[in-house]
Amino acid sequence: MVALAPLLARLEQEGIRLGLEATRSLLAALGDPQHRFPSVLVAGTNGKGSTAALLASILDAAGLRTGLYTSPHLEHPGERIRIGGRPLSPAALGRLVAEVTAAGARTPTYFEAMTAAAFLAFARRRVDLAVVEVGMGGRLDATNLADPVLSVVTAIDLDHREHLGDSLGAIAREKAGVLRAGRPALALAGPAEAAAALAERAAELGADLVDLSPWLGEVRFLAEGWEGQRLEVATPAGRRRLALALAGRHQAANLLLAVHAAERLAEAGWRSIGREAIRRGVAAARWPGRLESVTVPGGRRRVLLDAAHNPGGAARLAEFLAARTGRGTILFGAVGDKDAAGMLGPLAPFAERFVLTEPDSPRARPAAELAALLPAGLPVAVEPRRGRALAAALAARSPLTVVCGSIYLLGDIRRRLRRRIGLPPPP
Repeated sequence: MVALAPLLARLEQEGIRLGLEATRSLLAALGDPQHRFPSVLVAGTNGKGSTAALLASILDAAGLRTGLYTSPHLEHPGERIRIGGRPLSPAALGRLVAEVTAAGARTPTYFEAMTAAAFLAFARRRVDLAVVEVGMGGRLDATNLADPVLSVVTAIDLDHREHLGDSLGAIAREKAGVLRAGRPALALAGPAEAAAALAERAAELGADLVDLSPWLGEVRFLAEGWEGQRLEVATPAGRRRLALALAGRHQAANLLLAVHAAERLAEAGWRSIGREAIRRGVAAARWPGRLESVTVPGGRRRVLLDAAHNPGGAARLAEFLAARTGRGTILFGAVGDKDAAGMLGPLAPFAERFVLTEPDSPRARPAAELAALLPAGLPVAVEPRRGRALAAALAARSPLTVVCGSIYLLGDIRRRLRRRIGLPPPP
């Protein structure tokens, strides 16, 4: 049996390498598995994981054998590669990653190896369709070696600027790398600068890009709560009333992309993707760590887990809290390459106090540095150790505790909460 954790730790030391040649050679040595199944590529800054999960759930409900590749994971690496909604076991993932690392002429990065392992798993399990979330950017991302039948681009924001560029237009052009000449693409890129750059690049490439912004204006919110919402969305096939277990108004854009994508796939030949499959798939979709509300035993206290890891994500979290007059203790930690000040600014009005800690990542930003970014006079506790930070946050006995800032923090805190209050593992 391959020891997965040491193998992945070794790959993490390779860091980040943008570029496709090494991964192209690696996949060729593996028999180019990425060409043995049809795929949908989902790029963007915020919402791509939720969109991918929603679309995969619809395809599952349609009776298709569906592959889903996402990153990063929340609690365990096998979550990144799912077939039929089930994550790979540590043993199965370990065998795949060992095979991948042995095939190449040089050691791949963590992300390159996991992407190749996902392609290999999907090919061998003969998935009917794979939904593949792009890791970073698009043009030079390892996932872009797939040959998508449909591309999707979610909200674009300033993130990974050291790799993708300092403007929304530059980042949008990198994301546009997932578009293909003559192939359909759907987008809800958000800001005008990003949407314009994406459309311009699509025209240059000859991609059939549809901006869904006009459809977003047709969304009606029927009921909203901590645990989810009911919405009415419009598509070329008509209006649909859908129950969605993902909370937050920003999920309307991700839902719209997923439903329109499902309809496009049905038109392209996957005829089992009908109205009922869309309804059941949306209702069944779960995406832990995204405005995930957990009631502490006793019923009077709530923990909200959200992977708000950039200013756009923090703004969406703040919008959700404002709609519920939610104020409480905020447990926050970030990695060093993120705009922590841009995240803390929108969140500060909703904090009775902050507990600052450090994510489970070698790139974690020291908690003590974060305190200087907060407004003067706001109560702050600095606790680098995550277990003690969680204990301090819960000891405040606020009706609401919000955990955010980094998905690496969320995964660790979620595991600890499961031991404390019986929180279920990710599906």
